[in-house]
Amino acid sequence: MESMTTRPALNAAQPAAATSEHATAPALPAASELTPQAAPVATPRPAPQSAPQSAPQSAPRPAPRPAPAEARRTPVVELSEPIGKIVTISGSRANILLDKPLSRQDSQFDPTPFIGTLLTVDVGSTFVLCLITSMTLPRSSMEAGKIDPRIVEVELVGELIRDENGCAKSFRRGVSVYPRLGDAVQVAARDAMKMAYHFGSNDAVEIGTIHQDPTVPAVIKVEEMLGKHFAVVGSTGSGKSCTVALLLRQVLGKHPNGRIILLDPHNEYGTCFGSAVELVRLSDLSIPYWFLNFEELVETIIGDAKKYADEVDILRDIIPSAKRHFTANRRQTEMATMQKSPKRRERMSVDVPTPYRMSDVARMIDVHMGKLDAQKDLGPYKRLKARIESISQDPRFAFMFGSLTVQDNLSDVIKRIFRVPVAGKPITVIQLMGLPAEIVNVLVSVLARLAFDVAMSSHGKIPLTFACEEAHRYVPLDTNAGFEPTKRALSRPAKEGRKYGASLGVISQRPGDIDPTILSQCSTLFTMRLTNERDQNIVRSALSDASASLLDFLPSLGTRETIVFGEGVSLPSRIRLAELPADAVPHGKSARFVDAWSQDVSDDGLIEQMVSRWRTSEDQPGDKPGTAQAERVGRRTTDLPLARQLQGQQPGQMPKPDGGAPQPGLRRQTPAPAPGKPRFG
Repeated sequence: MESMTTRPALNAAQPAAATSEHATAPALPAASELTPQAAPVATPRPAPQSAPQSAPQSAPRPAPRPAPAEARRTPVVELSEPIGKIVTISGSRANILLDKPLSRQDSQFDPTPFIGTLLTVDVGSTFVLCLITSMTLPRSSMEAGKIDPRIVEVELVGELIRDENGCAKSFRRGVSVYPRLGDAVQVAARDAMKMAYHFGSNDAVEIGTIHQDPTVPAVIKVEEMLGKHFAVVGSTGSGKSCTVALLLRQVLGKHPNGRIILLDPHNEYGTCFGSAVELVRLSDLSIPYWFLNFEELVETIIGDAKKYADEVDILRDIIPSAKRHFTANRRQTEMATMQKSPKRRERMSVDVPTPYRMSDVARMIDVHMGKLDAQKDLGPYKRLKARIESISQDPRFAFMFGSLTVQDNLSDVIKRIFRVPVAGKPITVIQLMGLPAEIVNVLVSVLARLAFDVAMSSHGKIPLTFACEEAHRYVPLDTNAGFEPTKRALSRPAKEGRKYGASLGVISQRPGDIDPTILSQCSTLFTMRLTNERDQNIVRSALSDASASLLDFLPSLGTRETIVFGEGVSLPSRIRLAELPADAVPHGKSARFVDAWSQDVSDDGLIEQMVSRWRTSEDQPGDKPGTAQAERVGRRTTDLPLARQLQGQQPGQMPKPDGGAPQPGLRRQTPAPAPGKPRFG
């Protein structure tokens, strides 16, 4: 064992002042300070003159090329002191016998290993890295001063490659040279952990510190995390929302020309990004009904397509006619105003996003009803028309049916929601609280479908990330639940988005209720505390065998702690997340029963305000961004409901064309240069 101390050490000990910059979990830095500084990499130092030492007596194995005497470093005894030796090895697992007395020392690192500690094994050409997954004390001796045998089970997770001088220079996954029985094992030094955890890379952002050593920053590789999708899962109260805010803030701080769309079902992320957020509330959300494909429109207007098959057939026949009528009137208007229209033939299918008037649809229903002889055949037409009139007057659907005029504003909506140009607001937070349950799935389907189409049609020039909070509501495990078009809209970027620049972020506190096909496509997984065994099993099914054993720690994780697996990190890591500034913490707090029940509530207009909010679908209080630049946009209301538009018109008479004005819900941004790189990072 003593001969192992003569091998070159991973890195020399760092001075105390040089290792104190990450002593505690840092607060979120400013955007200009988010670029991590390169980790100090030890360089070869001249060794003092000393007597030559004998080489270890062992079987031949690959060894590094001998370095010149002046380039060799003096081994650091503290870092090279072995704590045990390998006694069994099988595949990617090994058992280590700890045969040294362990005690906490005031040194560069704590030599006492624990679950999750990173160890190193010098095998000659490389340093093999091992992660402790379990510890066992087979028997305990009662004799004083006797060392009890301790067995540690580890997984071989990677290796540090040596340079020509015998020093570690880079990390790579996998093991090319396996340890042998009897090889000495050491606790990984600080510089080895920095190299293994990818600290100092340009394609990385810092999110906290490593649990094993609080002085080692924990970083995430942005290109790998976004390009191959990511997921954040954790039980309620584990810090999931804060983790999402931290990740997105750090990514956008280093990449201010990014494009992220975040669905916010609880209106809690509006204050997390300061002036860098484009906040879309119900009051200024504008997704016209003609954006919807036919399945989405049927779900919105009719509901159960199987039960009301006749109404579905009527709508399928009428919509193309309404689109042709609107297009013909628009061309007449352009000719009358001497405007040149493009000389191309537009498709008029039910799924192409071509503008049309819902009043035309209602009028065409009347025309068809007038041609029917049997009164019994009028039922489907009457029900369909009644539903159209009802939904057009519902203030909850004002963002979709509330505009009196129809304007071809698809380009403007895409520019605003998907930030083209970014104009200093790289993230769009879409608040969904207050939307009717039957329309939330449709809206998510439209946004996800548009996100993929924008990324694909731009040929990689507009890569974007679609982060879906409460993902179990939109891609449920139960095939009979949810909305099928929403499932397809989210699964398409999950399966094909990497090729086109459409990234998916899955966020949920119930991973056991998510379609495992979607979760398995996420190559980077942030797992917070999970106590439900079903949730743990679904997460375990998405991981490799080498990482699954770490999931045994999930029930014991604390708040702001996460275990990260996958492509976004070099090694499976237990991370203590950095703390967000007070003004950036999501404000989705739970109600306090004890505090609220300690006093009575006086009837000072509270109930009247609640009733008014139900009827007008106003935003909930407290969802304004915390910046002076952000201002509340007044609610857009419909001047005339559809039923009043149809008054005074005879059956069979088509409404006159109108030019219409731009919808007030769309706000143009000052132009800014688009990012030059098609990559996420």
